Amino acid sequence: MERDNMMHGARTALNQNSDTREWCENYLKAKEKENHPEMSDEEFQKHWRYHRPEIMHAGAAEAVQAYKNAK
Repeated sequence: MERDNMMHGARTALNQNSDTREWCENYLKAKEKENHPEMSDEEFQKHWRYHRPEIMHAGAAEAVQAYKNAK
């Protein structure tokens, strides 16, 4: 339940601040790219476009925490 509350709070923060959302999206995109080094840039862009919503949802709390740590 605590994880759900953290995720909800993180998603709310991302929806309210476009700069934070952009930073977090780039963070999660770079992390996902590291997990798929075998993909070409074109293949990865297609992958990211298709999987972005679920990656952003699942990684929201982690990305917001990384954003806070970076600032």
